[in-house]
Amino acid sequence: MLVAPSVLSANFMQLGQDIQMVEAAGAQYLHLDLMDGHFVQNLTFGPEFIKQIRPETKMKLDCHLMVSNPDQYLEQLAANGADILSVHFEGNDHIHALLQQINGLGCASSLVLNPGTAVASVTELLPLVKQVLVMTVNPGFGGQQFIASCLGKMEQLAAYRQEHGLDFNIEVDGGVNSETGQRCVAAGADVLVAGSYVFGQADPAAQVARLLALH
Repeated sequence: MLVAPSVLSANFMQLGQDIQMVEAAGAQYLHLDLMDGHFVQNLTFGPEFIKQIRPETKMKLDCHLMVSNPDQYLEQLAANGADILSVHFEGNDHIHALLQQINGLGCASSLVLNPGTAVASVTELLPLVKQVLVMTVNPGFGGQQFIASCLGKMEQLAAYRQEHGLDFNIEVDGGVNSETGQRCVAAGADVLVAGSYVFGQADPAAQVARLLALH
């Protein structure tokens, strides 16, 4: 099991310590939500933030782009040390080109599906990607309730992956805790993104350990 603590829920006044804590606990990814205030109604951080974090951790920097015109940011994010670049199927007319651009930059391409998007809509894209990010809340803000109907989407992706011999990871983001995480793992998930379940607790390292133990 791969665990990706979400920086957006960390304490930004002690971000370096928080990152070191979850890495020492065994987290393999660090999830970073880039929002521009247009694609979603929230504003976070950009490529320069990634550049600042890169020297501080060996975890893979898992960047979720909730931005209009993501193509404008891909080269800088790759240059600044991003490992995984996730772009939305929704709202991107040239999604094939985006995924190919990410692959060409040497990053792992990741396709994001909102809760209302069906797996059948994206099957032709799956051979291009190294990860599919299944949103189990509507994107933009943390602390939302897990949408259980998305579990079926994970099962469909896992079945398609096996049937067609593909090797992408299935990542889940939204309302993940030990209970919902267990259900996601049973449905085929490989990577669990967790924000408030990790950073919003008294012992974030213990929370990471609980997620790592799921199987």
